[in-house]
Amino acid sequence: MIDIQPRHLTLTQLLDGRLFTIPDYQRAYSWSSRERRDLFDDIENIFKKDSSEGHFMATVVCLKRKSVSLGTDRYDQLDIVDGQQRLTTIILLINAIGLALNDKKPRQKRAKQEIEELLVKVDGDNLLLLQTNQDTSHYFADYVRDGRAASPSLGNTLADRELLLAIKECNDFVAQWISDNDNALDLYACLKNQLSFILHEISDEKIVYTVFEVLNSRGMEVNWIDRLKSILMGKAFEIEVDNRDQLIKDLHHIWRDIYTQVGLRQGLSTEALRFAATLSRSTIPHRPLSERDSVDTLRDKAIDAENIRSVARWLLRVTEACDKVISDRRQNAVTRIAQARLLAVSIHLGDNFSSTERKKLLTRWEKVSFRIYGMCGWDARTRVGDYVRLAWNITQENVGAKAALDEIGVIGEDYPIDDAISSVEDTNCYEGWEDELRYFLFRYEEFLSKEKGLNFKNEQWERIWELSPIKSIEHIVPQSKAPDKIKHRLGNLMMLPPNLNSRLQDSPPTKKLGAYRDTGLITAQEVASDWSWTKSSRSKSVGLREQKILQWAREEWDD
Repeated sequence: MIDIQPRHLTLTQLLDGRLFTIPDYQRAYSWSSRERRDLFDDIENIFKKDSSEGHFMATVVCLKRKSVSLGTDRYDQLDIVDGQQRLTTIILLINAIGLALNDKKPRQKRAKQEIEELLVKVDGDNLLLLQTNQDTSHYFADYVRDGRAASPSLGNTLADRELLLAIKECNDFVAQWISDNDNALDLYACLKNQLSFILHEISDEKIVYTVFEVLNSRGMEVNWIDRLKSILMGKAFEIEVDNRDQLIKDLHHIWRDIYTQVGLRQGLSTEALRFAATLSRSTIPHRPLSERDSVDTLRDKAIDAENIRSVARWLLRVTEACDKVISDRRQNAVTRIAQARLLAVSIHLGDNFSSTERKKLLTRWEKVSFRIYGMCGWDARTRVGDYVRLAWNITQENVGAKAALDEIGVIGEDYPIDDAISSVEDTNCYEGWEDELRYFLFRYEEFLSKEKGLNFKNEQWERIWELSPIKSIEHIVPQSKAPDKIKHRLGNLMMLPPNLNSRLQDSPPTKKLGAYRDTGLITAQEVASDWSWTKSSRSKSVGLREQKILQWAREEWDD
């Protein structure tokens, strides 16, 4: 019988005598502002209640590695298998409290020293209470050791940006707390004594994944890709093979690489999981699988050591292919429709395509997909089976480049360029079309650059891509002053860097032309130079500009 003794501990008890590590084969920091705001709200609500009441925060599942002595103290070293997101955020919050305490006041000075000794073990060569994974820029360590924090905008990966944003939000929360309550000590006392956890501290790695899976089956919220990892690791420990240790080691390395990749982009784990399962089906699927069905599909394939390893490696391959789509601004912006993105990923996965063939396939995929879902505005129910079937055939049947190119063309036959142009012409190209408009005008900027013999690479566009398109879409004739018949038409819309767009606001177009010319954007310079924007000529200029852009679009997206 497995002896598992979960313990209900306050935060003080949880952190006492333990050192925590997030292994490389675990997910990097991925909490967003929403999860952190929920945590802060919980803390505020706890504080408002009677001080004797505790509040259960989370279950923490750990693998006990060994005990070590640091000076006169002894610590258990634990690998965190589940609960790392919440624990990381709470430690950042404790550090923010420590930084905010005034060491000129005796009680605050004692608490500040207590926090410093808790988070950094000086007798252990400045060993941290929590060793994070994949923090190659050392943002977490620098903040905990020295209080140094870079701007979130400097993070090169999604994980880095979220970690830096978490630091900022923890600092802001503590500052607001002090402003509201005039005492950070109360916040520290609340965290220490009123937050409670269930700790599963397990010495056998096999049992760790069993516990994790049992907790998940009882409704614990968890990311589906994390659940798949736990299932595969559990299966690996269950099988009886001579080289099981090597299998476990291989899985650790593969999942380290998967999580490194996943930490780069928002939404990468969801697409990777769904697409990996959909493309691995033994029969042609009719739609991209859900995350739940994807886990079931891949679990059923992991029947022995060879297949467990193969499933993990396949997921890594698909994750890398998904990243190629997401990291390419242009490909990523074509559409958010799952079946279309699945086909793009399969083209990246196609083993028998040359680089030239792959480029041709992606170009036709882009033309057809944007015509259907972007310009014509059809929804996710359109051509599901056609896209999914071709994606599956490329990966499972090794369909050749010519056949695949022809099949993409067939998908687009019912959505000719004339229909696409008619859908965009003399209509509202702003409300509900913001993402498509940004991509459309990016492609137009790209075209104008090539027409002038320039190498298209513009820092202004990098800033435009970073934020919501709403912050960059410029109405040449301001919304507040434009007649309804031209207000949201394509000819009245362009993209500007976010700060310039907000600064110009409702200025009349004749007063904005100088700012347009200074952007370095060819589209903006064209607006300033090629048309008249006096009050009497605005409507005509909007129409003429729209026709010029649509003439280009007719040639660009005609298949």
